[in-house]
Amino acid sequence: MQPWATLVGVITLLLAAPDVLAVKSHDFKTCSQAGFCRRGRALSARAAEAGTKWKSPYSVDSSSISISSNNAVFTASVKSSIYPEIHFGLELRVHEDGVVRVRMDEVNGLRKRYDEAASWALIAEPKISQDITWTTGKKDIRAKYGNNEVVVAFEPLTVSLLRGGKPQVVLNGRGLLHMEHFRSKKVEETKTEEAAPQAEEGVEDQVAADQIVLKTEEINPAAWFVGDKEDDWWEERFSTWTDSKPKGPESLSIDISFPSHGTIYGIPQHATKLALPTTAGDSPFFTDPYRLYNADVFEYLASSPMSLYGSIPILHAHSTDSTVGIFHAVGSETWIDVSHASEKSTETHWISESGILDLFLMPGPTPADIFAQYSALTGTPVLPPHWSLGYHQCRWNYVSTDDVRTVQRRFDEEDMPVDVFWLDIEYADEHKYFMWDDKNFPDPVEMTNDVAANARKMVVIVDPHLKRTSNYPAYQEASDRKLLVMPASGEGEFEGWCWSGSSSWIDFFNPNAWDWWKSLFKTTALKSGWSWTLSTTDIHIWNDMNEPSVFNGPEISMPRDNVHHGGWEHRDIHNINGMLFSNLTSKAVQERTDPPQRPFVLTRSFFAGSQRFGAMWTGDNLGTWEHMAVGISMVLSNGIAGMSFAGSDVGGFFGNPEPDMLVRWYQVGIFNPFFRAHAHIDTKRREPFLLEQPYKGIIKDILRLRYTMLPIWYTAFRETSVTGVPVLRPHYVMFPKDPKGFALDDQYFIGNSGLLVKPITSKGTIETTVYLPEDEVYYDYFSHHVYRGAAKGKDITVKAELDQVPVFVRGGSIVPTRERPRRSSPLMKLDPFTLRVSLSKAGSARGDLYLDDGVTYSHEKGQFVWREFTAQTAKKTVRITTRDLGVEKKAEAVDGVALASYNPSNVFAETIKEVRVEKIVVEGLSGKPSSVKTEGGEELVWEFAAGVAANGKGEGVASVLTIKDPRVLIVKDWAVIIQL
Repeated sequence: MQPWATLVGVITLLLAAPDVLAVKSHDFKTCSQAGFCRRGRALSARAAEAGTKWKSPYSVDSSSISISSNNAVFTASVKSSIYPEIHFGLELRVHEDGVVRVRMDEVNGLRKRYDEAASWALIAEPKISQDITWTTGKKDIRAKYGNNEVVVAFEPLTVSLLRGGKPQVVLNGRGLLHMEHFRSKKVEETKTEEAAPQAEEGVEDQVAADQIVLKTEEINPAAWFVGDKEDDWWEERFSTWTDSKPKGPESLSIDISFPSHGTIYGIPQHATKLALPTTAGDSPFFTDPYRLYNADVFEYLASSPMSLYGSIPILHAHSTDSTVGIFHAVGSETWIDVSHASEKSTETHWISESGILDLFLMPGPTPADIFAQYSALTGTPVLPPHWSLGYHQCRWNYVSTDDVRTVQRRFDEEDMPVDVFWLDIEYADEHKYFMWDDKNFPDPVEMTNDVAANARKMVVIVDPHLKRTSNYPAYQEASDRKLLVMPASGEGEFEGWCWSGSSSWIDFFNPNAWDWWKSLFKTTALKSGWSWTLSTTDIHIWNDMNEPSVFNGPEISMPRDNVHHGGWEHRDIHNINGMLFSNLTSKAVQERTDPPQRPFVLTRSFFAGSQRFGAMWTGDNLGTWEHMAVGISMVLSNGIAGMSFAGSDVGGFFGNPEPDMLVRWYQVGIFNPFFRAHAHIDTKRREPFLLEQPYKGIIKDILRLRYTMLPIWYTAFRETSVTGVPVLRPHYVMFPKDPKGFALDDQYFIGNSGLLVKPITSKGTIETTVYLPEDEVYYDYFSHHVYRGAAKGKDITVKAELDQVPVFVRGGSIVPTRERPRRSSPLMKLDPFTLRVSLSKAGSARGDLYLDDGVTYSHEKGQFVWREFTAQTAKKTVRITTRDLGVEKKAEAVDGVALASYNPSNVFAETIKEVRVEKIVVEGLSGKPSSVKTEGGEELVWEFAAGVAANGKGEGVASVLTIKDPRVLIVKDWAVIIQL
């Protein structure tokens, strides 16, 4: 399809759905426009007005307490004083790692509340501690374990997690717990009042007087708590849509307080600061709560609590003393208010449209502990294919196979590295995904093979909406198998509008859809059914629009009263829906081959657990400085919520950034875990080879820097795939006791590499301030300039011209890089390494390097190389050594696999046995060496430039020792001895 034809098609679609590409805030609800949120906030207001007189109506029936035979689980009945006929059940269990799970549900209600959110998020049923003893008193029941204690107070019901006797997390401490029970809709009662005698009038007037109808007034004794009217209980209207709400009110309100923690992070995805600003209390930063409701928000604001594409209901609460966390397994729309009663405490109020209370209280007490506890619940981020950490080139749209070939050729002509080319929706005939537009993509397999010949990959978009036409196999088979989401009637197929025109959506909550969906991605013909034979295993997948986006639906999404497998309404599972689509796509790509290969799948919509299956990006951002800056905060926030493999569109999806802005975007992009340039169909072409000098040369150097650092990124991903600690680490994660760093979100560390980065996100900047959080030396990555921190933290001013990005190496780090430029990352497999040894004040350093084939799962069978490098100074001798971590820490090497043995000469290690260290650079030595040699070997070739020593007092360019070709191999033990 030619560009003009594409544009005509888009204009035609916009005429059918005029608001889709011009979304304003009025297209999405505020809290005041959502009945259940309005009711929840009104409840909070009544509680605040009542002050100390307010008392929660919920209490524990102490006579109902039951403790399991192994003391692991406590259950009890919960009563409501305002609805004594309604029964609730409470359950608490303590996991082996100290996490407390709190569940509350309606018992024997008129209907069943949705209780399956956790089953989609959790990797397995958590193991229950066998060392818990519950002690029942007159007013509470409690269990103490280690330094932690969980206390359930009976009346009113509260649940508290304590450490050292000090409250860390309190549920219902403000009395805002309210589980709206199921009820029958009342038929309005009426009565006829006899009319009083009147003067003579016409017969018709007299009959009317006799039939005056009055509504019966009822006094609601629960009004003090629930309000005095049925506020959108049974029907709700927004704009032109009506939500039928056949189950009536079923929302859940719960206040969660952190009495000892004044800073909170999490609940992505929102375009805001990492440390969440307030939404309630005195002078709140935002006036609406944070909203979790996956939505296709076009041109979103750079500072807003509005919902965006994904939702992860997790919070970290932090102080200098400790970190705690909560994860609320709820899949429906949720609003969260944030306020602070004091600088050292935080109050949150969670209001969900449906579902049960299913809270996980994570005791920490360190950020690393929180990541481990959350990972034990929902899994760690995936170890991605190595090539996916390279540069991705995308736009809406590369218009033909020849266009793709031309773009690849231009990258090669300019010696710019790139690993992946992407195709947006225009590759597909009538936007029928999988089905190539034969006119413009007549040879898709050959095109892909041409890209793969340079060790590169393709990524092709597959959206969840299926065009409703019988000549589209994916739709027709799904329809025949009854795998599509149903309308509110629970029969037939929901029909909505998206890029494909009239469309239907696969219901991935139906297990029958899973194997069928995976079969579509097979690259060979099936015995029965259609498969994507015009594809290859070098094509990976981009899942967009999976919130789901429905152009003619309420809030650009699916009606809430649509019906999914099991009879659940869409409102119950909305935030989970997009995750299932991308998770199943990941499985489909993985299982194309035997043995399986690691898939790459990018998703726009996500939920807790999505990190196990692929990458995400921050959606349809704008090419503005504000969006560039907030993108960093968003990536950091996603990372602490598990989604480490994240990035924002380089250049901004919308707009035509000036060359200087584009340079700064690339500087941001190379320090994102996921690095992709993308652009809207209406933007000018802005591939980096199109720029004029000096901008083209600067971006070429930026791209090469990313590839030089790929060993750092891949090693960091190995760690996060095992520990859950994010790849990009905010200051509070690295230095949890430094309050000056709690709100920092414009600089961060990369893994445990020691690299500190502060991208520039403002126009015309020539210098910037960087915060150093400790009394240690930091080296400028490019100039070797030494900066010295301070015990209480220190701000330094550094140069930041357009061709400069502030990057520092923390003293005490050894950084492995590959310095030879290549066209793509797989071509670097046998390249030698450079080790940069940045000495600490104490004269020591360490770092590690992880390698495997980057494609298969053979690493789970011990096919990898994992080395540690250390430097130690003793008197006048610096000793640089390496050891095999695969041997010493085999149980910690691979996510989910505790290797019983490890062979240093494994098959993969043999493939790189000749890979050497070509250079060692040591910065911060106290003087010129008298000798540099390998242990037991001859003198090596080296150069020394005198400069500032790590253990000195001044600043300036560090001393630099460059050891040329030390003749040591990356897979072997060795030592280099530097005699001063």
